[in-house]
Amino acid sequence: MTDHHDQLVRFLLPEAGVRGVHVHLNQTWQEILSHASYPPQARRLLGESCAASALFTGHTKVDGRLSIQLRSNTALRTLFAECTAAGTLRGIAQLQEGEDAPDELGKLGEDALLAITIENPGLDPREPQRYQSLVSLNAASLDEAFEDYFRQSEQLPTRLLLTADGEQASGLLLQKLPGDTGDMDGWTRVGALFDTLGAQELLELPADQLLHRLFHEEGPELLGSKPLEFGCSCSHERVSAMLQSLGEEEARAAAEATGKVEVRCEFCGREYHFPLTEFDVLFADAPTTQSSAPDRLQ
Repeated sequence: MTDHHDQLVRFLLPEAGVRGVHVHLNQTWQEILSHASYPPQARRLLGESCAASALFTGHTKVDGRLSIQLRSNTALRTLFAECTAAGTLRGIAQLQEGEDAPDELGKLGEDALLAITIENPGLDPREPQRYQSLVSLNAASLDEAFEDYFRQSEQLPTRLLLTADGEQASGLLLQKLPGDTGDMDGWTRVGALFDTLGAQELLELPADQLLHRLFHEEGPELLGSKPLEFGCSCSHERVSAMLQSLGEEEARAAAEATGKVEVRCEFCGREYHFPLTEFDVLFADAPTTQSSAPDRLQ
């Protein structure tokens, strides 16, 4: 394996009884950054979240998509990162104008919320199955917060390192296999090796070189890899559904000044136009029972 760009790699350390996932984002991360300009701390948090969302799809069974969302009342209003089972990623952060995100999670305030959401297809395509877990924000960094979450939710020792700069984002996750797999001190040994890994090394080394450098004595086995790329799930149908959920009266009010409603996807920049002349058809197709409108294009 020599390709270092945009992939997820699953591996096993059989001697120690440890499984792991490695993620590296290059072009994907640059494509996400091309749609907005972020200050350093927000950019780092978003990159780490994108890497984490991909890591978790390689760790947890996901048939649809997995997202990480962070909300607070500080300068960082919202952060959202998503990876699908197909390996497409997107992400966005919203900040107060001219501000940057805090340098530690603990500074996000008591009302801050960090959640992991898995959305899998349901029996009814219009009603996906959603599973959401809240992550404690007691840790200083995102990777420490997710480490604590996995230790508590899965009752298994877990190590996680996330890093991102303006060009790349990477992550490495290790977890002890359930049961008595591996030798007695395998997890302790692997943890000591993990502690020698720095953020810059994680960014720079391809997965095969990194695993060899850290764990060559553990006989690492590559279980498979998957390409990753930028991808947005917005569509004309999704935007139509959003307008229908707003209701015809509110949509017509929004279109009154220009004769049309214009919607721009915050993730990919694609624009959708709905002229008033199409409203009769649009709202004739609207479902009879309306749900509350989402606060953004999903």
